[in-house]
Amino acid sequence: MPADLLTIGELSARSGVAPSALRFYEKLGLIRATRTGGNQRRYERTELRRVAFIRISAQLGIPLEAIKEALASLPANRTPTRADWARLSEGWRGHLDHQIALLERLRDTLTGCIGCGCLSLKSCSLANTDDRLATKGPGPVILTRS
Repeated sequence: MPADLLTIGELSARSGVAPSALRFYEKLGLIRATRTGGNQRRYERTELRRVAFIRISAQLGIPLEAIKEALASLPANRTPTRADWARLSEGWRGHLDHQIALLERLRDTLTGCIGCGCLSLKSCSLANTDDRLATKGPGPVILTRS
């Protein structure tokens, strides 16, 4: 086994991602590991870039399934380059725009009722008389309405 392979602890320390998350990423097929004779995981250094890509993408609100599809779309299942990132992120632009709009609405209404219809706040009975928002669906329907 090549000496430049990383253990799961080394990959975790270098990437800032918990070993449990790395095992989960591997289970989902987002990253790859080889195994030693003792069945210990070993990662190529290129997996650091993939983990960074996964981590940043997830922080942007991209679902792991979409990240997996993006990584699978790369030639030979390789690590993303700058050009790849530009192409992939352009494909996520609509999702990101939606997330930004949702965050802006949340920021602008955070101190008031979020329109969940829960009637748990004193002011909700005024903003949501007779729980009329329940007919609009579950959850914070005012906030998530497009």
